[in-house]
Amino acid sequence: MSEIETSTQHPALFFKRDVSLIDFPDPRDAPFGDIVAVGGNLHPCNLKRAYARGIFPWPIEGWPLTWFSPQERAIIEFENLKAPRSLAKVIRRAPFRITIDAAFPEVIRSCARIKRPDEQGTWITPGMFRAYCELHELGHAHSVEAWEGDALVGGLYGVDAGGAFAGESMFYLRPNASKLALLHLVEHLRRRGLDWLDIQVMTPHMEALGARTVTRDEFLEKLDAARARDLKLFPAE
Repeated sequence: MSEIETSTQHPALFFKRDVSLIDFPDPRDAPFGDIVAVGGNLHPCNLKRAYARGIFPWPIEGWPLTWFSPQERAIIEFENLKAPRSLAKVIRRAPFRITIDAAFPEVIRSCARIKRPDEQGTWITPGMFRAYCELHELGHAHSVEAWEGDALVGGLYGVDAGGAFAGESMFYLRPNASKLALLHLVEHLRRRGLDWLDIQVMTPHMEALGARTVTRDEFLEKLDAARARDLKLFPAE
């Protein structure tokens, strides 16, 4: 789950399309390393089936749609979460108002305005934006927002994989805004009975917060165990 800085938000535009179900392989049997499938579309049924198997889309420019299940997966186990001393002071002062699912399109649009030194463009293409907004409308993708007054200054979004949660991306406009959104998400998931979070790919920021890397097999075992508990992470109000 990447953390980036951006500024502009736009409303979601939804679309409907025919479903062509992808026959995803078991990632344990994938012959091509991190890439486990190529092609297909981002219909919500395909996204739900992918995340249930520990797979997520990650478009590569010039390729058909690529689906990944990394051989090394980054996770945060809540018991190992580390909050720096300076962040603890920020939490006590509570400079931001934190919400859940109050501005999903704005959060993902902000995350799409990525300016990373090691990449050109963004993997959150217009098609990805529309697909995840649609998944959110169906109740399977969720966002956490950090507000300064009426201004959205940070947040993150991810996917409920049927009782496990996969964090996708983060952004911030004010120092610590995305970190506080993440801590709010962790506390929310903890209250719902979950004890870990999938962050997909390790970053220095996440490693500093106590994330660790596990093998794909270990990750899939944790995912299967979490899904078997049938936790309701974001119950309908």
